[in-house]
Amino acid sequence: MAAFSTSSSRPYHIIIFGASGFTGQFVVEEVARTASEGPKGSLKWAVAGRNRAKLEKVVEQAAGTLSKPELKSEVDILVADVSDLDSLAVMCKQAVIVLSCVGPYRFFGDPVVKSCVENGAHCIDISGEPQFLESMQLNYHDQAAGNGVYIVGSCGFDSIPADMGVIYTRDQFKGTLTAVESFLTASAGPEGGCIHDGTWQSAIYGLADSNKLRSLRKKFGHKPLPVVGPKIKRRGTLFYSNELQQYAIPFMGTDPSVVKRTQRYLTEELNESPVQYGAYVGVGGISNIFKLVFAGLMFFFFVKFSFGRNLLIKFPEFFSFGFFSKAGPTRKQVLYSHHHHLGYQLYFLGSVTYSDLPHINVATSVGYVATPIAMVQAALTMLNESDSLPNTGGVYTPGATFAKTTLIDRLNKHGIQFSVL
Repeated sequence: MAAFSTSSSRPYHIIIFGASGFTGQFVVEEVARTASEGPKGSLKWAVAGRNRAKLEKVVEQAAGTLSKPELKSEVDILVADVSDLDSLAVMCKQAVIVLSCVGPYRFFGDPVVKSCVENGAHCIDISGEPQFLESMQLNYHDQAAGNGVYIVGSCGFDSIPADMGVIYTRDQFKGTLTAVESFLTASAGPEGGCIHDGTWQSAIYGLADSNKLRSLRKKFGHKPLPVVGPKIKRRGTLFYSNELQQYAIPFMGTDPSVVKRTQRYLTEELNESPVQYGAYVGVGGISNIFKLVFAGLMFFFFVKFSFGRNLLIKFPEFFSFGFFSKAGPTRKQVLYSHHHHLGYQLYFLGSVTYSDLPHINVATSVGYVATPIAMVQAALTMLNESDSLPNTGGVYTPGATFAKTTLIDRLNKHGIQFSVL
């Protein structure tokens, strides 16, 4: 029996903290859209942040977008600020689950996790920052376990598709899955597309603090995971991918870190066979390679210095050739990609110790709205399937938390498609 608590004394199943931010506004709409999937067919929820006027505007926008004018009177607004710990405590005491949308998490995430752990609220975030995610595990896992609180990081595009995709690949066939490679591609419609610069900032600070991350990992004292089957062969820094029919590079995001933490949990806690993992991203043809090399050289040079980091943060469009933007994708770009099944594709190629089936492909299709969908479905899964969660609270990855649940089925119903090719 899981330790998960859905205390009936708390007025809200879900509180969206940071609801007026770029991603927060889409999370608000997703919660409103799927409220009927809550416990016993309903969901009690509220929005929270430091600016009441902005929160009111977000709720009003959601009411108009979804043609649900009742939201303006039904959705409560709470004022809370990461710099005011008392306000965080008041918020957390009212929620079963806090959806934390306040990035970059290295600056704003810790007080939210701390308050959730101390005040008995479970917490889900969408961080793509390995240093933050792993430091939360190091600093709060034992206390969260003692309080029966579940802290689940990286429940957005980083890294539910990758983490759950490895588990999905494993479950598709008989035999022992020994290694998986994932290949990420992106596509946009006639409206074009870009990524909000919050992700860009996370990459800047993450690379600048890479030495701190290595030091942090040593504190866990982990032994290397056993290698089952042939050791996975790491591909080059730049290579032509026959799988994608384009050039590719290693994926620099948080997916490898999250997947490895999940595999450690499944191996050490559930005695399952560990899966090796390699992540790559397609970059297109020759012309894109020149852009990538030029942008990469500038990025790696400027990120070493304080003034350089300030320039990178101030001018994301220039240094990323328009791939990242302070404004993020427009609502029109987001909706077009979602309705036309564009955005991102994540392909998995698995290797197994099974003579009749050496490889299998799995495609996970995700768009700009993948993050709010994944985050909200993770919360609804926790509320509805508490008996399938890990036996004790703690700081977990998505795969560790949801391996025994129906999260993948829920995601399939809402447009994040896991399917065998």
